[in-house]
Amino acid sequence: MLIPQDYEEMADAVTAGDKAKIAQTAHDIRLKLNPHPAGQMAHNVPYYKGEFIHGVQHKYRETVLFFPSQGQTCHAFCTYCFRWAQFIGDDSLKFATQQSDLLAEYINSQPQVTDIIFTGGDPMIMRTKHIVNYVRSVLKVPHLRNIRIGTKALAYWPYRFLTDSDSDELIALFKEVADAGKHLTVMAHFTAPDELKTQAVADAVHRLRDVGVEIRTQSPIMTNINDDADAWAKMWREQVTMGMIPYYMFIARDTGAQHYFGIPVVKAAELFQKAYSQVSGLARTVRGPSMSCDPGKVRINGIATIKGEKVIVLEGLQGRNPDWIGRPFFAQYDEKAKWMTDLKPAFGEEKFFYQDELDAMYAEDLKLAGH
Repeated sequence: MLIPQDYEEMADAVTAGDKAKIAQTAHDIRLKLNPHPAGQMAHNVPYYKGEFIHGVQHKYRETVLFFPSQGQTCHAFCTYCFRWAQFIGDDSLKFATQQSDLLAEYINSQPQVTDIIFTGGDPMIMRTKHIVNYVRSVLKVPHLRNIRIGTKALAYWPYRFLTDSDSDELIALFKEVADAGKHLTVMAHFTAPDELKTQAVADAVHRLRDVGVEIRTQSPIMTNINDDADAWAKMWREQVTMGMIPYYMFIARDTGAQHYFGIPVVKAAELFQKAYSQVSGLARTVRGPSMSCDPGKVRINGIATIKGEKVIVLEGLQGRNPDWIGRPFFAQYDEKAKWMTDLKPAFGEEKFFYQDELDAMYAEDLKLAGH
């Protein structure tokens, strides 16, 4: 998973047995791995009442991400996790906060915000008493309609919803959210169909749905992990049967060991089409393959030939500017490109349609940071 030069440097440090050198070498390698892609640290953190709210991201108009400090670890660690910087013990690279009151105040001040996503790490690693504190802090915000929780607990530890000492309190909280007129969705991370096999997963899904929780599923598609169209189709079919909604197939972000796990966007689109064609309309709620990149979520819609030029067809599913959403645009055909920054505009264009506006947004953010 390391490029050869980094591997050799770490091997030398380990062979020497110098703990300080090992730590420094690891630190230096990590800083080269783009720990916060797509402007997360520089451009997503909101500025409110003269300060940045660290532990919160607000990239899209309607949606705020919140990183509760007690939820910034996981039941297990996926080697391909794009949030690896949360787990390495470097507070300067970590998103986390306990400021639930400030979160509620900020969302109250943003009437366009309808959704909050509790993310991590994994929020379901927290004890229920902490989840109660965070959820109730925003429950009375009138314009907030949807609460989402991103978690892999259904795959790694479904007993979190079944037999943990505070599982009943957790389910009661979820019912309280529904009774308050809010919609609660568990954004469940399933990477392969085998993760759906146990009776515990089925029981946990049933218990969540019984109190009105919707479960949407998502995963990245990764070389050496799950780059198999038949496996994706099998997983989506089983998720629908269990009462879950297939939601996203993501492209490996340009962070960490992307060179090892990343899959070319052209191949990802081919695998998606092959899997998508095997399932019924009930599973075709899934969207992808999608890149969560600087302008927003960009979907690869496939390959086309237009006026004799073979191109990659792209579409914005989300955008820093909502006007960018739903607009088809085109990149030169490139079988090696793994990320948005690898792609070049088609038809002789110098830049993609959003680039000037994105550059202006980033310039304003840098001014604000300097202030």
